[in-house]
Amino acid sequence: MSNENNFAALAQQYKCDAALGGLVGLLTGDAVGVCYEFHPPERLPARGLIDMAPPAGFRRAHTGVPTGTWSDDGAQALCLLASLVERGKFSLTDFAERLVQWMNAGYMAVDGDVFDVGAQTAEALHNLADGVPPRESGGASEMDNGNGSLMRVLPLALWHIGADEDLVRDAHLQSLPTHAHPRSLVACAFYCLVARGYLRAEDDPWSWADRRLQAIYDESHDHRSNKPFLDELETLRRFAATDRPRGTGYVLDTIWSAKRALEESSFEEVIRSAILFGHDTDTTAAVAGGLAGIRFCLAGIPERWLGALRGFELAAPLITPLLTRSASSREHI
Repeated sequence: MSNENNFAALAQQYKCDAALGGLVGLLTGDAVGVCYEFHPPERLPARGLIDMAPPAGFRRAHTGVPTGTWSDDGAQALCLLASLVERGKFSLTDFAERLVQWMNAGYMAVDGDVFDVGAQTAEALHNLADGVPPRESGGASEMDNGNGSLMRVLPLALWHIGADEDLVRDAHLQSLPTHAHPRSLVACAFYCLVARGYLRAEDDPWSWADRRLQAIYDESHDHRSNKPFLDELETLRRFAATDRPRGTGYVLDTIWSAKRALEESSFEEVIRSAILFGHDTDTTAAVAGGLAGIRFCLAGIPERWLGALRGFELAAPLITPLLTRSASSREHI
């Protein structure tokens, strides 16, 4: 790995690694989107002015946070990746403990500053801190389907070299500490399979992921327990067919807003389109940016964004293990 302490130098050495592109793409999308959060689309700058630093006079969100800083999306994603690296597999208990450490002590947050915590996530993490088991701490009602577990799940797909069924199981599990409704679990599983489709260079990663997830739920030995997941997969499809992307914090809207943004032909334009939906701009851009990073690799991320992205020292210890795992994953394809 390059001795220079920034993401731009890293890109010069690992231009074409898709998994690393996915991780850095998520962090970059999050950081670009932070400034524009909470604004409706009509109050955002023109497309050409969407950048890591907003234009002069724009009333940005999180005014005390330096530009180039990722938010809860990036920090929680690094919590997940650090747990995978250190434990060698997904550990629900270890991951949940790291989420609490993030909220209480700024673990994996740039400058140790936790400045953007969703209400549902905060309540769930307080439950964890009070000793509630991670399988029971997350909200499980239909109203508890924010995008807080979706925004962080990508490292699982980047790290995982097991069967699709195992990836789906772990995607479900990582959602439970904060978002335990079957809809959120299915959304995380679907997104992980989409990411795997991009990593495998499938012709249409989205259709491939839909078919694989349907087959995995259908082929389960316990059809009764999988019925809620099959029902929620249908809900996910219906949303795509009947609702327009709006960039909100609803988990299904985030997925389909990201998909629409990925119709663009460059990483930069994917991120701009994700942000121009407005509202939850950092998460939409993080979710879209992770997939765009896989698709375009590090070479496709604008150098000026990589140079401005902060927090390299937090991600750096995880990069070599991810690269090693990525090489191993390619051998399994």
